[in-house]
Amino acid sequence: MDSILTKFLLSLLVPGLLVVLFTRVTFNHVVALVLTVALIAAAVYAGFTTTWFLYAVNAASLTLGFWYATNMFNKRKKAETHDE
Repeated sequence: MDSILTKFLLSLLVPGLLVVLFTRVTFNHVVALVLTVALIAAAVYAGFTTTWFLYAVNAASLTLGFWYATNMFNKRKKAETHDE
């Protein structure tokens, strides 16, 4: 049971945080989403995610992370154009 709870919490937090981190590193939120989806796909292929419930939690976390990264990206872009 502890393993399921750990996988749930990691599935809830890690994909969203990775999208935000990769957005900060690559300066592009779409590239960040693609990199994160590739990592999640590799984890699924390796057998770390085994249930449809965890797939759904990963997808929800990716969606929220992408939404936040897009807002962050747009605010930064708006601030840059405002400064010019």
